[in-house]
Amino acid sequence: MIPQAWRLLPRNATHSLSTLSTKQRAEDHNRQLEAYGYFLPIQTRWQDNDQYGHVNNAVYYSYFDTIINHYLIRYCGLKTSLLTSPLVGFMVANQCKYHTPIGFPQIPVAALAVEKVGRSSVCYQLALFPPKPTKEPPSVDHRDLTDGFFLGHPKLAQFDTLACTTGSSVHVFVNPATRKPESLPEDFRNSLQKLMSPA
Repeated sequence: MIPQAWRLLPRNATHSLSTLSTKQRAEDHNRQLEAYGYFLPIQTRWQDNDQYGHVNNAVYYSYFDTIINHYLIRYCGLKTSLLTSPLVGFMVANQCKYHTPIGFPQIPVAALAVEKVGRSSVCYQLALFPPKPTKEPPSVDHRDLTDGFFLGHPKLAQFDTLACTTGSSVHVFVNPATRKPESLPEDFRNSLQKLMSPA
């Protein structure tokens, strides 16, 4: 039975409401810590703040770029020299949603999941989780900054389970000489698929 209020809507409105609720469920899922597989602490910097006293909206993209490339270099074997790398990743799409602000000095944790791996492209889901409100900042050591950590690591208990920012990015990998899309090597693809987010 159609709810009374919906009878006043145009015929295609129920489809739009259904689509909206599906999008909302996806957004709600993407704000949860459990939706991500890889994490990297990010130290905010004084220069990240804007005149309103919180991290400027454009800076979040650099945090997301940092975790993506950290994972690609550390766990997928991406070479960053144009002289030796068989692949170069071009960022072709970025999107960010801001839920609550962070500022300096804080140490949030960036989060990464892979939504889709194509022949030469990768779609990422990203988030930033603030530290839990305590007197002490999160305990982060050198190993956390060089290796990051994966879902289930005990240090994640220091961070809120609801993201302050969520986003998505798309990489297309190309041959550095021709700038044409290049198929991802199997080991590179396998390392990315380890972070596939649940459907």
